[in-house]
Amino acid sequence: MIDLRLVREQPDLVKRAAAQKNMNVDIDRIIAVDARRRALETEFNDLRFRQNQAGEQIARAPKEQKAELTAAMGQIKARLKEIDAERERVEAELRALMLLVPQIPDPAAPVGRDASDNVEVRRVGTPRRRGEFGFECRDHLDLGLHLGIIDIDRGVKIAGSRNYVLRGAGARLHEAVLRLAWDLMMDRGFVPLTVPVLVNDQLMEGTGFFPLHRDEVYLCERDGQSLVGTAEVPVTGYHGDEILEEAELPKLYVARSTCFRREAGAAGKDTRGLYRIHFFDKIEQVVICKADPAESAKWHEAIIANAEAVLQTLELPYRVMEVCTGDMGQGKVRMFDIETWMPSRDAYGETHSASRFHDFQARRLNLRYRRGDTGKPEFCHTLNNTVIASPRILIPLLELNQNADGSVSVPPALRPYMGGLERIVPEQD
Repeated sequence: MIDLRLVREQPDLVKRAAAQKNMNVDIDRIIAVDARRRALETEFNDLRFRQNQAGEQIARAPKEQKAELTAAMGQIKARLKEIDAERERVEAELRALMLLVPQIPDPAAPVGRDASDNVEVRRVGTPRRRGEFGFECRDHLDLGLHLGIIDIDRGVKIAGSRNYVLRGAGARLHEAVLRLAWDLMMDRGFVPLTVPVLVNDQLMEGTGFFPLHRDEVYLCERDGQSLVGTAEVPVTGYHGDEILEEAELPKLYVARSTCFRREAGAAGKDTRGLYRIHFFDKIEQVVICKADPAESAKWHEAIIANAEAVLQTLELPYRVMEVCTGDMGQGKVRMFDIETWMPSRDAYGETHSASRFHDFQARRLNLRYRRGDTGKPEFCHTLNNTVIASPRILIPLLELNQNADGSVSVPPALRPYMGGLERIVPEQD
């Protein structure tokens, strides 16, 4: 949520942001509703003052005037009740409208309509195309079936489409990747958290997933809770409704969670294999810092560097993309994706997403800090980024490390997490 004063004082700026983010928001209606809310507030306060005065007058008035003054007091009370009811309706409408208003993107962010307008920032490593292997290149699913480490059929039997089972060395590889990323974040000073993955709906709203992305979430309506699609939700909300001290900042957190996504808008897209699935595990990094755009930008670079360090350790070729305004989503000031090379797609596929929100999430969550110079509370800035997400990262790991005999070499960095295993070969019956 952005500052209502910004909507009131710079409506053209907010309208431009909504247009750049392809969002349909009635800014004029917000201004009108806000004006009505303030008018009601003024009238309410004036009537309360008159009510207090009338009470004193009644107490001092002669007996013959008390009836007339009491009747006037009754009219004031009735009007106050009407204002209360209308003010409740107006404030509810204003809040619902404000939940749809986008954050103002950074002027440096590329303006564009969709992912086709995203801008490549850099490439690291050399992509290995299908024809460059010197043998018949298999995709990750064929490799997984051949090696007995991926079982899609039984995953579908258990839980329906877009589900899977990792078994044997596949499950071990999955855990190895996550543990490698976890250890890297420990070495970089991030505080580990174990967090709930079933959260209150207020937290989904606070982090910006509701109301716009409700259809993408698994809902537990009976309990007013939702399964998270990322640990960003509980970790960012960890300090909600708190006032931190500036000296405590930045807060650097990392959490592992199972993530659940309905993929409601992905019918027919990426139905083969492990690219677009309903559940996965992710190591997520979250930064909470003071409200300083320069400091936010510094931490944005740092969390991207953390993710790149994992990919470099795994020796996977990737590229960093800056996401344009039309693709970055409602709450973000600036956003970068990391895409890892996947031979079966003959393209880079998104594996990481790094977002800077400024105070958008903090306002919704009432997450503040007390400034050291003034002592006044101010909303924090928040950022997050994937450290690693699996099993999607297994796609390039398996495909890029395959051998002519159908085995897969385990990257050196992962071998200590797999008991020294150097090659994954078919299971022996």
